[in-house]
Amino acid sequence: MNIVGLEYLVFGVDDMAGARQYLHDYGLDETEFDEQKGGIFSALDGTGLIVRPAGDPSLPPLPPRAMTPSLRETIYGVADINTLQRIKENLEADREVRVDEDGTVHCIDDSGFGIAFMVTRRRPYEARYLGFNVPGQPPGRRPNDCAANPDEVIKPRSLSHVVYFVDDSARAEAFYARLGFVVTDRFNHLGPFMRPAGTLDHHTLFMIERKNDHMIGCNHFTFHLGSASEVLQHGWNFVNKGYKSFWGPGRHIFGSNYFWYFNSPFGAVIEFDADMDLHDDTWVPRDSDPNADGSQIFLFNAREKWAPGE
Repeated sequence: MNIVGLEYLVFGVDDMAGARQYLHDYGLDETEFDEQKGGIFSALDGTGLIVRPAGDPSLPPLPPRAMTPSLRETIYGVADINTLQRIKENLEADREVRVDEDGTVHCIDDSGFGIAFMVTRRRPYEARYLGFNVPGQPPGRRPNDCAANPDEVIKPRSLSHVVYFVDDSARAEAFYARLGFVVTDRFNHLGPFMRPAGTLDHHTLFMIERKNDHMIGCNHFTFHLGSASEVLQHGWNFVNKGYKSFWGPGRHIFGSNYFWYFNSPFGAVIEFDADMDLHDDTWVPRDSDPNADGSQIFLFNAREKWAPGE
């Protein structure tokens, strides 16, 4: 099934004004907003977040044991109407399915998370080409094209991935496998990284089996930035706006993506990421025990700026 990746994540929030400002600072574009109803906030390719008041009766139910604010639905984009119809028929075999006026197919997955599918509306976009000068390779930038710009406006390019806490990772994996997701890597006794058939991204979904009562709902979500430099610069700007760093900056081993995580008003941690591995169907999944050495190849902590002579 040609599922191309995440289209929208739908959140129910308590602090609409705070969520709105947070997403502006994160770099998303506000495509619609109403103080009472919430809004839509988009990356450059049109993927993004839908934010609603937590009490909005149109929202799917909370995931098991979750409290607001919380992720309420994950919407996947699919290649075409034929794929959407196949998914609908697959899901109707064993669960209630709702189709809304624009044809989006909604249901609840086997772990209690609201999910939906729609024909993708991703769009092409223009953004600065990010080239890198590496000895022994052709120049990535023209002479006199300076890469470091303190005033660079950094925009998320595309919705990347979402991470759930689940009660039974094997059952959760089987549900997404029936929709064409494949495992790319796995943390033993914890859960799989998975990608749908329509993307080569290392993962759009990672599921973590619950080990305690604090592991509920959505763990984190993220958008792709353009480079490691953008992760570091945008993350630095985020720190200076007063947002609290949760983990990073660093680089993961599974997926190889650069990362920097921050606390957020969405009931989940939000990440900046860049330079994720791509895998095709010849890839053989790896497995590793979940520990610090397997989670990141390096990790830094931010400190105040410093200059020689100070």
